[in-house]
Amino acid sequence: MSFARDLSRLWRARGFRRLAYVRLLSQGGDGMFQVGIAAAFFFDPTTATTPQAIAAGFAVLLAPFTIVGPFVGPLIDRWQRQRILLMGNLVRVGLVAAICGMLAIDGPEWSLYVLALLTLSVNRFLLAAMTAGIPRVVEPQDLLTANAILPTLGTVAAAIGGAVGGIATFLAPDASDAGLAFAALACSGATFALSSWTTVLIGRRELGPEDPLERLRFVAQVRELGGELAEAVRYLHARVTPLQALLVMAAQRLLYGIMFVASILISRHVLGDPDKPEEALGRFTIVVGFAAVGFGLAAVLTPVFKERFSRHAWIVLCLLIGAAGQTMLAISSAPWALFAAAVVVSFAVQGAKIAVDTIVQRDTEDRVRGRAFTLYDMAYNVAFILSAVIGGLVLPDNGYSQPFMAALVLLYVGSAAVFARAPREPAPAPVPRSLK
Repeated sequence: MSFARDLSRLWRARGFRRLAYVRLLSQGGDGMFQVGIAAAFFFDPTTATTPQAIAAGFAVLLAPFTIVGPFVGPLIDRWQRQRILLMGNLVRVGLVAAICGMLAIDGPEWSLYVLALLTLSVNRFLLAAMTAGIPRVVEPQDLLTANAILPTLGTVAAAIGGAVGGIATFLAPDASDAGLAFAALACSGATFALSSWTTVLIGRRELGPEDPLERLRFVAQVRELGGELAEAVRYLHARVTPLQALLVMAAQRLLYGIMFVASILISRHVLGDPDKPEEALGRFTIVVGFAAVGFGLAAVLTPVFKERFSRHAWIVLCLLIGAAGQTMLAISSAPWALFAAAVVVSFAVQGAKIAVDTIVQRDTEDRVRGRAFTLYDMAYNVAFILSAVIGGLVLPDNGYSQPFMAALVLLYVGSAAVFARAPREPAPAPVPRSLK
């Protein structure tokens, strides 16, 4: 069946269509927000000048949800996911308003960091809730297509939001950082509010879970979360395929993250004049544009090939495609190599991620699914932080080491060889009593 026909059938599903609207608005606001905080203070890793500084930047960006994830993730299986999306975006509106207030009164920088980190953490919580809700609004045979379309549309929306937020830097190059930040943040707050309003169109119980808590007992719930998350890990391990999918996703994200860090440094030191760091963002934006092409191709081609390849085989193939893309950067650091690698490796990462999402959703009971995708996000973030740390320790200041790029190729091939031997069907495993 063609991608167009799959997409047409999916879009006729009211629940999926409305969830897509919420995600587009939510992630579009994310893009504007990220531009806003980058303009407010040097919070964007692309402003860093060394691998070590970039590692610190990524840790600040990604550590919050990695730390708080275990405490909020199980709530996705306890609370109405529709209410999480509704209230979560309203919380972000309040946080953005607080940031704008701090900018207006020239508040302390630490307060901006705290508020920005809280907003980023809420974002990861919302994405986990939306992913956990996808199987509730599509038929089982459409899961792979839904997982191909929705995250990719979200990524595109975030890129468009970032572009909209960044237009001000070109239209008003002499404006103050605070003025540019305020404009981008105000737009993001309005978009978050619109996303929250759109969530009202989704039925209150439409996204699950089946048996949500009728009353909020927050303190008592928090006390139970650690044990429940451990039970979820044991459940995924017993089912085999979901845990293996999470591990291969983390491995691929680690390799991709190292290339991402290298790309930032290469954009600054190799593709242009290292004495003009203000031009680095423009050059790196081109790299991100080529990466977006890869993400888009994965969204289109993964559903097309679902009849020819099992999800397991597709992940193996994507790892090998990633090795091929990384080989280009191992050959040269010239612009053609970096741009080609960005397209091919991004395609491989997104293509495998789509299949991983589907495996985790398909092989995990709905009562555990929220916890599973919280673990997913934690693994995703930890892998990216580790990639920045490894890059900071190994990469030279200009970001390019031919032997290290060749080593990444071998790691892609090795990951493919290991996953090719992994079981393809889940093992029977009851849902732990504490998770029912």
